[in-house]
Amino acid sequence: MSDRQSLSHSAWECKYHVVWIPKYRKKTIYVELKKYLGDVFRDLAGHKECAILEGHLMSDHVHMLISILPKYSVDQVVGFIKGKSAISIARDYVGRKKNFTGQNFWARDFYVSTVRKDELSVREYIRKQEHEDRRIEQLRQFD
Repeated sequence: MSDRQSLSHSAWECKYHVVWIPKYRKKTIYVELKKYLGDVFRDLAGHKECAILEGHLMSDHVHMLISILPKYSVDQVVGFIKGKSAISIARDYVGRKKNFTGQNFWARDFYVSTVRKDELSVREYIRKQEHEDRRIEQLRQFD
């Protein structure tokens, strides 16, 4: 599955598996935002000429397979998406219309790994993440 992109003098295929969490893992707030955030993330990735190839919004974290142009660092793109989505959440859900930088919704850190030959397994992992979390949660009830 080659999704190589190219210009006149270069070719690339830069895909990353990215995971991050909301600050304090506020599950109740996050569940309400699931549908809203999917569109916001896709729109923000488009602003940086990136594409979200696969994504899943869990109750307390985000999994994303994203294709990023080599002119951007992963940190730039993920920071942009997290920052702008936090501002959007503050405006649309918290009711703050002015002077909000969004610094309080997402945790500062994130996990990233490169994806190449194992892209299909990463896509499968992201798709099945919610089912796996539910299974683990059920097992914990019996501890």
